[in-house]
Amino acid sequence: MFISLLVLIIGFLLLSRGADMLVDGASAMAKKFNIPEIVIGLTIVACGTSAPEAAVSISSVIQGAAGVGIGNILGSNIANILLILGVSAMISNLYVKKNTVLYEIPFVCFVSMLLMFFGWQYGMVSRYGALILCALFALFLLYLFIISQKHKTDTKPVTTMSTAKMILFVVIGIAALIFGAKITVDSAIDIAHALHVSERIIGLTVIAFGTSLPELVTCIAAAMKKHSDIVIGNIIGSNLFNILFVLGITGLIRPIPFEYAFLMDSVWGIAATILLFIFVFYNKKLTKFNGAIFLGLYALYIMNLIK
Repeated sequence: MFISLLVLIIGFLLLSRGADMLVDGASAMAKKFNIPEIVIGLTIVACGTSAPEAAVSISSVIQGAAGVGIGNILGSNIANILLILGVSAMISNLYVKKNTVLYEIPFVCFVSMLLMFFGWQYGMVSRYGALILCALFALFLLYLFIISQKHKTDTKPVTTMSTAKMILFVVIGIAALIFGAKITVDSAIDIAHALHVSERIIGLTVIAFGTSLPELVTCIAAAMKKHSDIVIGNIIGSNLFNILFVLGITGLIRPIPFEYAFLMDSVWGIAATILLFIFVFYNKKLTKFNGAIFLGLYALYIMNLIK
């Protein structure tokens, strides 16, 4: 018990320090190369913090534990919006760009509905469905390239961090987040299995929360440093990466069974995304009050799972 507690503390320390380094390196990179922070958040930060979800989901589906893989993705996406944006908004108001409100959030809603349709209509993510997800991911990357070029200016970049140092910060930060998440989650999974908890519940709660720890600590660090674009970009990018890339690549390797019970979890994810859109549509910001509502809904979701 003492060793498990010690490992847990080390895991959280790695997560905390890794998040700080990733945020500092990513924000410096945005300034150095004159790239909007939202693009950095949607790509480097989102992909880096989503690495645990990718590793867990792909390996679990390949090993025949599809319930863990799908549950991890759906649970992580719900936690990203309701829990992580909720906590981040309670720390600081999160300002959202017009493009994010009009295009990126609706796109998350669309792909979430598409995943739900695959599960409802076919009971799986087939190779054909996975190919569609991969194609949409490619289109999303093209969109990011276009907006990054569109928002470039001739202003001379201002940053005190060298290129080598910022790359080192990003790489070490991501590595610390991945390793910290792994050692934190492993003990929780063992306990859940010992208590005979189902794969679906483990995927939607223990693993989903554990693999979302990098997003959580990164967003908290970014919110404390007033980097709203990194917070929003991280969450939107992570949700898209989880569905389009992780499930897309996994589905190409092997069709992914989609249990009927996951349809309700899909509804929760879609509803959370729609609520996010409603909150930010007029004021272009997520307030502390909005964050409190998100946290209350997440508590309700967890209670509904374990009842």
